[in-house]
Amino acid sequence: MIWKKITIETTTEAEDMISYTLGELGVEGIEVEDKVPLSEEDKKAMYIDILPELPPDDGIALISCYIDNPETDVDALVKEIETALEDMRQYMDIGTGKITLDETEDKDWINNWKEFFHPFWLNRILIKPTWIPESEVERKPGDIMIEIDPGTAFGTGSHETTKLCIEQLEKYLTGTETVLDVGCGSGILSIIAAKLGAAQVFGVDIDPLAVEASVENCHVNHIPEAQAAFMRGDVIGDADFPEKMARETGSLPQYDIVVANILADVIIPLSGTVAPYMKPDGIFISSGIINTKEEAVRQALLDNGFEIIETTYMKDWVCFTAKQK
Repeated sequence: MIWKKITIETTTEAEDMISYTLGELGVEGIEVEDKVPLSEEDKKAMYIDILPELPPDDGIALISCYIDNPETDVDALVKEIETALEDMRQYMDIGTGKITLDETEDKDWINNWKEFFHPFWLNRILIKPTWIPESEVERKPGDIMIEIDPGTAFGTGSHETTKLCIEQLEKYLTGTETVLDVGCGSGILSIIAAKLGAAQVFGVDIDPLAVEASVENCHVNHIPEAQAAFMRGDVIGDADFPEKMARETGSLPQYDIVVANILADVIIPLSGTVAPYMKPDGIFISSGIINTKEEAVRQALLDNGFEIIETTYMKDWVCFTAKQK
């Protein structure tokens, strides 16, 4: 399908009024591009450690809308927009008010990324996309193959932080341990733990899509529900989570290994709430930590009674392996 794209060049001052006007004209969705600096609330909502570098704000905004209905008279709509802009110009600065028309192809943006996800090795573990036939992948004696379709959740296994966690799981899993995966994403760490011989794996994520992806990926990898289970939940922010987890599992279990590949700003508070889920001699593996926040996470672990037994690095990322003192 070909979409008609209408773009208005205006000022950041006029963004809200023009957006409202487009809605009044029947436009159902808009896209706004500007260089306005991110607020602290914006930064928190993005939930990322590496913020994008934006050029200086020049006061210019581009407001676009997309028309997919073939019955819509685009020329007539543009004339209505032009009239509305001229009226608006009488009482506010709308900049040039220039309108441009373009066409864009309706692509499968959700799935297009798959062409960049290829099979790769991490020591003896082969991670393969589910849509690539096994016959097209060269196997090695004694390897462990994991099939993954992340869906819209994170976790192909190719990121440095995931690799750091996998290395530590390989090191500390001997074959009988229980594992709690906090922020399970696509379930890749849970699946690898199960494939490495963990007796029981339990994954938790605040995103229901991540939980669905984890369950499906376990099914694809022939991991029984008795060995790996998942639930939606917030280990940090939900005071009732221990009770909910106990209902899900039959009790509030303590795990030999807790692994969390999330973000530094999540691991810091998690370090203060994770102990009840760990056996006294349990291991806490945490990554997703950009190197600029290494010391903050280290201090949080120490302040919450952990002894750091290993720190590993890959490019700009850090992984802590710790145990309770």
